[in-house]
Amino acid sequence: MADTAKISIGGKTLELPILKGTAGPDVVDIRKFYAESDAFTYDPGFTSTASCESKITFIDGDKGILLHRGYPITELAEKSNFLEVCYLLLHGELPTAAEYTTFEHNITYHTMLHDQFDRFFQGFRRDAHPMAIMTGAVGALSAFYHDSTNIDDPEQRMISSHRLIAKMPTIAARAFKYFRGQPFVHPRNDLSYAENFLKMSFSVPAEDWKPNPILTRAMDRIFILHADHEQNASTSTVRLAGSSGANPFACIAAGIACLWGPAHGGANEEALNMLKEIGTVDRIPEYIQGVKDRRYRLMGFCHRVYKNYDPRATVMQKTCHEVLDEVGHGDDPLLKVAMELERIALSDEYFIERKLYPNVDFYSGITLRALGFPAEMFTVLFAVARTVGWISQWKEMIEDPNQKIGRPRQLYTGATQRPYVPVEKRG
Repeated sequence: MADTAKISIGGKTLELPILKGTAGPDVVDIRKFYAESDAFTYDPGFTSTASCESKITFIDGDKGILLHRGYPITELAEKSNFLEVCYLLLHGELPTAAEYTTFEHNITYHTMLHDQFDRFFQGFRRDAHPMAIMTGAVGALSAFYHDSTNIDDPEQRMISSHRLIAKMPTIAARAFKYFRGQPFVHPRNDLSYAENFLKMSFSVPAEDWKPNPILTRAMDRIFILHADHEQNASTSTVRLAGSSGANPFACIAAGIACLWGPAHGGANEEALNMLKEIGTVDRIPEYIQGVKDRRYRLMGFCHRVYKNYDPRATVMQKTCHEVLDEVGHGDDPLLKVAMELERIALSDEYFIERKLYPNVDFYSGITLRALGFPAEMFTVLFAVARTVGWISQWKEMIEDPNQKIGRPRQLYTGATQRPYVPVEKRG
């Protein structure tokens, strides 16, 4: 007999099924709770509510575990590449050599944008934030690729998935170039995913551009580390938008808009700003004391999910050093500040007791700056990487027979029913 949870309410005792996943906490199934009790549950932020069933990503924040389809993120970042991880998230298994070749070809040959699409960028002011451009441009994809917006057609779902993964770096690079006032650079089919993005971002007509394998690998790792992160705010937004039957391009645009919020996608920029504020190693003790006195906030440490060390931070730390050594910033004062902050966080009882460990954002901001990206592009890069997670989650939701249109409830605390009073009679 299945386990049940008993809740007494209004003189009735309800028995609710307890569902067990392959890992993680058990889940009390409350789908019939309202019908049987005439009451709602109250969970601001849905932090104790499972909104869906998923096979894609598993996180154990207490143990510092992040798995994609069962594979540890550290192994994928060290041994795999981004496109292979994309295939894994979309299909559930790592590809065979033949499957990978086909998938890589499909993505590579979808990187071009419709010629008319480039005119879309001209409608933005030159000083427009790249994330503003991304939100509008990605939503506009449905106007150019309406032949893959039928969500009931499995083939069209896959084509739109490929198009989004392929075209996102092209759109992001164009947003960057437009922001800088430089001409657009078209993708090349002989370059890898990360190489293409770096070339479209940094090459100029006046000079030859050559790919750097260390920087390319760093960019690829950054994409892998940010590919998916379970049911976070932007992913939940994509699923909620998709539950209405909206086309995938509109759903991903909604995810980008949510990601733009500083509490979600802007953490690495805030971490970099903190390091700039500290400035030098000799100012760290003063800043740390300010953190303990609650006068300053420590950005890039701790995580809403991870109560232990962020597993992505280990890979990002190594990548950060490799990039700084390659571009000649091995003595970057911000890196010195970061390293000393990390040392203190891992040895000071104040931080240990509160489990204030460095997270991936702590290192990624420095790495992206060393690669040549301004702070305005940090969240854009996050969106490029997360697109595969969003589209995989969207695809899983569409194919789930138990999925319903999202309709959260509320605890109403406003006025009760009252009569309308004409304006001339109001006191």
